[in-house]
Amino acid sequence: MTRKLKENRKVFLIFLLLAVLVAAFIVSLGLGRYPIRIKEILGILGSKFFSVEPFWDSSAEDILFRVRLPRIVLACLVGASLAVAGASYQGIFQNPMASPDILGTSAGASFGAALAIMFFAQRGAIALGAFVSGMISVAFVFLVSRKTKGNRILGLVLSGIMVSSLFTAGVSYLKLVADPADQLPSITYWLMGSLASTSLNDLKFALLPMLIGIVPLFLLRWQINALTMGEEEARTMGVNTKAVRVTVILCATLVTAASVSVSGVIGWVGLVIPHLCRRMVGNNYQYLLPASLVTGALFLLCVDNISRNALSTEIPIGILTAVIGAPFFMYLLTRKEEQY
Repeated sequence: MTRKLKENRKVFLIFLLLAVLVAAFIVSLGLGRYPIRIKEILGILGSKFFSVEPFWDSSAEDILFRVRLPRIVLACLVGASLAVAGASYQGIFQNPMASPDILGTSAGASFGAALAIMFFAQRGAIALGAFVSGMISVAFVFLVSRKTKGNRILGLVLSGIMVSSLFTAGVSYLKLVADPADQLPSITYWLMGSLASTSLNDLKFALLPMLIGIVPLFLLRWQINALTMGEEEARTMGVNTKAVRVTVILCATLVTAASVSVSGVIGWVGLVIPHLCRRMVGNNYQYLLPASLVTGALFLLCVDNISRNALSTEIPIGILTAVIGAPFFMYLLTRKEEQY
């Protein structure tokens, strides 16, 4: 198979995944306690752009735009963001086990959310507290890593582990002193990850930082490719390794913090999806990042559908991603060894 044919195959596969995502998106809009037919969904959506005589109940339109659409869009955004962040971390750290919480972002965001639940208990304040605390934790990691000696990348990772442990201890203390009748259940549920009660405000809050983080990562795909070959190799290709590494880490952390702030802690997406996409399109980040973005969105959308439809009570997404992700990751690891 020629190189051009292989590249065309990868592009075709990405567009095929995108088509599946669009189909799954439309089908997801009809799933729930109040089923909406595909014809009605297309009619409601089309009425916003064309003159369509209503043939659906007004309640269906309210449910679609106020409840399902914000949640489904946010599920796609969070899945895409975590997958892109995971792929970026794995390339920058040259470590297939790197994931979006490697620098303590998730632990920091968890502490901020738990703190906001105890003192404010408003969804907007919780999201803001999680986002700010997540970014503070990463700033702390960078500050500590600058004082370390030897390998800077190793120092950064070890600093992330240390800071993550500190914030995890903080969360444990807040759970200890929280009101067991009200605050503790809220903290515990948030830590399990969920998109329940998603509103348009959550979508607006997360969208801008996600875009600010994802766009530069896509623009730096070639530089990430160079960094995966090694520090010296990248420098000989004219890449400013330090600037690129810092930019990628900051952007990946930004989208991770934005995701965690509105969805809670959702594991495995940023670890499993890049591995799966490497099986499909290889290690070239020109194709790996777009594939990770689309596959991550599709994966979390499907998981969220299971979460809200499988049982009479909603299952936290974090539980499902672990149940699905861990066995699937073991399956990937037991197959032919991957190259990074």
